[in-house]
Amino acid sequence: MLQSNFSGFTLEAGTDEAGRGCLCGPVVAAAVILPKDFTHPFLNDSKQLSEKRREELRPFIEKNAIAFGVSFVWQDEVDKINVLQASITGMHRSIEALNITPEFIIVDGNKFKDYKEIPHKTIVKGDAKYLSIAAASVLAKTYRDEYMAKIHQEFPMFNWVKNKGYPTKEHRNAIREFGANIHHRKTFRLLPEQVKLDL
Repeated sequence: MLQSNFSGFTLEAGTDEAGRGCLCGPVVAAAVILPKDFTHPFLNDSKQLSEKRREELRPFIEKNAIAFGVSFVWQDEVDKINVLQASITGMHRSIEALNITPEFIIVDGNKFKDYKEIPHKTIVKGDAKYLSIAAASVLAKTYRDEYMAKIHQEFPMFNWVKNKGYPTKEHRNAIREFGANIHHRKTFRLLPEQVKLDL
């Protein structure tokens, strides 16, 4: 059973990201402030939910949240600042996108930087412990998956609609055959035997 609140503050925002381990595309982050009485029988860490369940949850979360924000940190910026900084930057931007300033922030994982003067707490596996982080994980994942399905139309050989840019065998075989493109992260090890790819 996921908990509704960590800090005791009414306006507590949960934040999470998706796409850190991908070879291409953006890191997408989300922040969500839920009402105290928010409940949904299926809400959990997005990785434990089917794609269908996540798609069902997204409009429910958006309709019932006090506030939510989503942000994209594009692959060129990921390359520039590194993926950890991209995750934190994305979470900061998604909090910035909230139309209400939170009183407290709970963060999935163990790394974060102060956001303005707002107190925060990092929580390992927070997306499986707190409703607002789980909701943020669902939004981040569904927005990212939607974007990957969109760019799949342009580059169907990579099958991003299925692998979402993660380093599957199929994805790596396609990189080997067709080479990397504008959506790939240049600082990532795209192929196991990679020394340097001509990009």
